[in-house]
Amino acid sequence: MHQLSRFSGRGVPRPYQWGFAVLLAVGLLTAQTTPQKLPVPQGDPDDVPVFTSDTRRVLLHVSVLDKAGKLITNLPQAAFKVTENGIEQQIRYFRREDIPVSMGLIIDNSGSMRDKVAKVNAAALALVKASNPQDEVFIYGFNDDTYVDQYFTNDIKKLEQALDKYDTRGGTAMRNAISMGIDYEKKDGKKDKKVLIVVTDGNDTASTETSLEQLVAKAQRSEVLIYSIGLLDKEEPREARAAKRALQKLAEASGGMDYYPKDLSEVETLTPQIAHEIRNQYSIEYSPTNQELDGTFRTIKVTVAGAPRGTIVRTRNGYYATAAPSPAPIPKATSSNKK
Repeated sequence: MHQLSRFSGRGVPRPYQWGFAVLLAVGLLTAQTTPQKLPVPQGDPDDVPVFTSDTRRVLLHVSVLDKAGKLITNLPQAAFKVTENGIEQQIRYFRREDIPVSMGLIIDNSGSMRDKVAKVNAAALALVKASNPQDEVFIYGFNDDTYVDQYFTNDIKKLEQALDKYDTRGGTAMRNAISMGIDYEKKDGKKDKKVLIVVTDGNDTASTETSLEQLVAKAQRSEVLIYSIGLLDKEEPREARAAKRALQKLAEASGGMDYYPKDLSEVETLTPQIAHEIRNQYSIEYSPTNQELDGTFRTIKVTVAGAPRGTIVRTRNGYYATAAPSPAPIPKATSSNKK
């Protein structure tokens, strides 16, 4: 597999060279198989596990909102109930505090984004600035391929420079980019909590190696929250429905959320909201009563006792009880070339 490197410069083709590396709510420890490219991921998605071989725990990041969409942040542990396949589980760890995260910005740079990308990048920068200063952030851009614009850093200046360099062209390989983002998070992300923020304006047109079903399964096997912003108001209705379906499934699988602003100007108000939610989630951990690593999918439901009518509790919808193989060594990806 290969990693594309690109030059900056609007409208200037990006030369590339090959060199690879293979959302609430959320749960589960997984072994880390990495990608990088940024190549299209290979292999069976079932190879991405949930548990390490010596650990039997499920970690969830949970968002609780009132009927107006405002976060509820003052609930005690006793208010929460967790069930797995309908069986109540004992909560062994509980907290709500602003913890640093490993965050990836996955930004559509296809040709149709030409008139949108400047405002999208400004919104992405607003999200970073509203996040925990100790967060580490990486940026991938995607069109027909996926590019590293910036590896993990908490240097705002570097992130601003990376977002200022773009070249909109080609199609939309969104699934490939998200899959690679999950892999990079799992390999190099140093924080326990991991998040991807995806911005796209259309349905996937260029991913050939990763189907939606494979990507949803991969999200369910990872501990990465996936938030997405779909700029679909100009998309052909059938394609917009397909794109929305994909983003909704990924949010549900990971415990994140999908948003569909009606106007581009709304994006800059949405991103700080996402940052605020990420910083105000509950972390809940339990050891499953069913300790068998039998590969089955286990459904998870979190409820809050005594919550007002209309309260929303959001977390990932389940996980696969799969043992982790020893990870194979992965070559280091080459960094992007920026002027």
